[in-house]
Amino acid sequence: MRISVMPMQTEEDMDGKAYVHWKSWHETYTGIVDAEFLPDFSLEKCRGMARRWPDNMLLAKTEDGNVIGFLAYGKTRDADMENCGEIFAIYVLRAYQKRRVGYRLMNAGLEKLRDYGKTVVWALKDNVSAIRFYERYGFARDGAEKEIVLGKPLIELRLVISRKA
Repeated sequence: MRISVMPMQTEEDMDGKAYVHWKSWHETYTGIVDAEFLPDFSLEKCRGMARRWPDNMLLAKTEDGNVIGFLAYGKTRDADMENCGEIFAIYVLRAYQKRRVGYRLMNAGLEKLRDYGKTVVWALKDNVSAIRFYERYGFARDGAEKEIVLGKPLIELRLVISRKA
């Protein structure tokens, strides 16, 4: 299977990213977030997000141009982290997981953030498979936690990876 990682550029790319965002949320967070919250996370809502935030978005696409994953990156929003990038989101359709698509996206995202000394990613504490992926990649928990509400209060954990000098 040949996969390309590239910036999101076209309306078709935005629609593909939106689908992956919507589908991945429902595949990943069923049983984690409040069951009444997921129906509100609609495909239409994801289309709007794709158009509002098109920058710093990388897509994983198959040979035939189907979007199967995405990664969003930029300067961290965390006030306590200097010279730090952030992976804001990384999602891969379940059918393409465990095929190194996430690793390809993460490699490309970290390359975009290469000028930062560190990069952070936040993961829901109950999303064990995501945390395992980040830790296998080389991220480590730094002890920071925050509460977010996705229909019900949930805890996010911060993981950090440092640039090798």
